[in-house]
Amino acid sequence: MVDTEKFYEYLVNHDLDFFTGVPDSLLKELCACIKDKSNNKHNIIAANEGNAVGLAAGYHLSTGKLGVVYMQNSGEGNAVNPLMSLADLKVYSIPMLLIIGWRGEPGVHDEPQHVKQGEVTLKLLEAMDIEYRILSDNFEEDLKYLISLAKSDNKPVALVIRKGTFSKYSPINKDKAVMGELLREEALDVILKEIGDDMVVSTTGKESREIFELREKHGQGHEHDFLTVGSMGHTSSIALGVSIGTNRNVWCLDGDGSFIMHMGGLAIAGVNAGSNLKYVINNNAAHESVGGQPTVSDKIDIKSILKACGFSSTYEARTKEEIKDSINKMKKEGKCALILYTKQGSREDLGRPTTTPIQNKVAFMNEIKKQ
Repeated sequence: MVDTEKFYEYLVNHDLDFFTGVPDSLLKELCACIKDKSNNKHNIIAANEGNAVGLAAGYHLSTGKLGVVYMQNSGEGNAVNPLMSLADLKVYSIPMLLIIGWRGEPGVHDEPQHVKQGEVTLKLLEAMDIEYRILSDNFEEDLKYLISLAKSDNKPVALVIRKGTFSKYSPINKDKAVMGELLREEALDVILKEIGDDMVVSTTGKESREIFELREKHGQGHEHDFLTVGSMGHTSSIALGVSIGTNRNVWCLDGDGSFIMHMGGLAIAGVNAGSNLKYVINNNAAHESVGGQPTVSDKIDIKSILKACGFSSTYEARTKEEIKDSINKMKKEGKCALILYTKQGSREDLGRPTTTPIQNKVAFMNEIKKQ
């Protein structure tokens, strides 16, 4: 096991003092340490991993230093374009250190959305000619080698992080934005009761897990819900596609991290959707499913963004009564949106869907044909 604080101190002592990326559950100890010990200008939680690569490139251009980009391996896909067309040796030759959480590592049990990504994590790095090391207990040697290589060859390098690599880190700064009085699961319970037999497309992480368990709790089936267990940031695009192919109402239940990750998709949805698309963003100002790192959703005007994207009406709700009132108004309107403010937190015993993604897809498609 690698001592998290010593790992961070090694980076900073070797002039790697700028961090950016998207939090990952395998990196949550390191991310918490970075958040405590780096100022806001030197630790930027990015919209997506490609955004983070761009930030690290810009920092190098102005300082000559290496930026550190942290991500889950699912984020490699977002990072491929700037890594290949910006940072690569054959283009601008920009060095940086990638720290990649290896979800779905072959032979290690994980959720279905991580299996394929885990199989190809190292192959993708090899295809991009990015030299890597799998972080070992002798982390100083790994870092010394990769940092030296990045500087001498002016190219990106990568550290791949297995599950359980970093030691426990207890955050000093435990301040959390409090956006509302309800937990997300409590708010979702109200929404599902109010929308009845309408169709649902829900975002990745704990939100979809809670929807699955709420259906179980109330003895309901899961055929009305498409649980987007992966593909963070694309929930609104999936929901738009579903809404085009049916006359039934389609409720997109998104999260603030997903909303921010690929915000351009929401602009496309807002402009192109018909009256049956209803967009709901759960805003708790956190990447809660991967460790609770903050988003910037408490610092931007989401209501104005939704209006600018083409949603005719936008509601806000913090209480059960406000949720009920907003949902019932939205049922009678065209494409519209709801900003749902919740507090951070979830049950310790929160489970995961017991059906497979394929079973979820087939049940959803069979149900939507009943229109």
